[in-house]
Amino acid sequence: MNVSFSERTQTHKFRILLTSIWKYRMVYTLLAPGLIWYIVFVYGPMGGLSLAFKSYTASGGIWGSPWAGLVNFKYIFLDQAFMRSVVRTLEINLGRIVFQFPMAIVIALLLNEVLFLKMKKSLQTILTFPHFLSWVVLSSVLITVLSYDGFVNGIIRAFGFKSFNFLGNEPIFVPMLYITEIWKNSGWGAIIYLAAISGIDAEQYEAAAIDGVNRFQRIFHITLPSIMPTIIVMFILTMGGLMSTGFDQIFNLSNDAVREAAETLDMYIYKISFQSAPDFSYSTAVSLFRSVINMAFLLLADRIAKLAGKEGLMG
Repeated sequence: MNVSFSERTQTHKFRILLTSIWKYRMVYTLLAPGLIWYIVFVYGPMGGLSLAFKSYTASGGIWGSPWAGLVNFKYIFLDQAFMRSVVRTLEINLGRIVFQFPMAIVIALLLNEVLFLKMKKSLQTILTFPHFLSWVVLSSVLITVLSYDGFVNGIIRAFGFKSFNFLGNEPIFVPMLYITEIWKNSGWGAIIYLAAISGIDAEQYEAAAIDGVNRFQRIFHITLPSIMPTIIVMFILTMGGLMSTGFDQIFNLSNDAVREAAETLDMYIYKISFQSAPDFSYSTAVSLFRSVINMAFLLLADRIAKLAGKEGLMG
């Protein structure tokens, strides 16, 4: 039987591939659980996104419901509640970029300047610990501490002042989101920057010390420029979540008194999915719209970084 040249080439490449897989079999074995998890729990459920283009019926289910085209997406732009939630989400997340994003960098820079190793490790452990607690636990602690009969109001009353309504005060709800998010995750985020700082050549610091550079000058002229690529990558990833506010945090900290301040896109999707008359096709369309906008923000930030002469996240 005659075998063409292209077939022989493909067979040869396939054998090389199999040989390579066998050679690095331990690496592929370690990769397999994560890959399977992504396929089953991340990419597999994406088939459900077809609901955004259907009119869902309980009898038909996801696959048997009739197609409805772009009808659900047309409703999105006619819904005033949706537009309000989008504006609210952008307001909160732009504030997160201004107030929250730099905090992990600041913590990493300060920890890097701690001279005593034991103290540095202790501080890092204390700052990282809240990340491993769920918002259910943390919000329960916060509600207990900040309630009328809580610890903070007890101190306020001890000094002769009136109790303050921390939990039902709409003007301070968003600042409380920023502060609690910084408390929970900035220490964890600082680990990435500390890893980047550890890769800086120590000779730069030694040369700077010989030249009489003080600590602040060392931070601004050596450390920050050296970790700038990491900062840009983290900023691009943050931009990719600009339409998401963190459902767990807002859901557990909000109440009826701060309902308007907490009306973000995540809460809006939750309400149209579970609290009002369920419309799964419409809520899927809103979720898909949010994901597409997040992707657009991520690509835009990546493009701007490249235009500015920095290394982007992709390509």
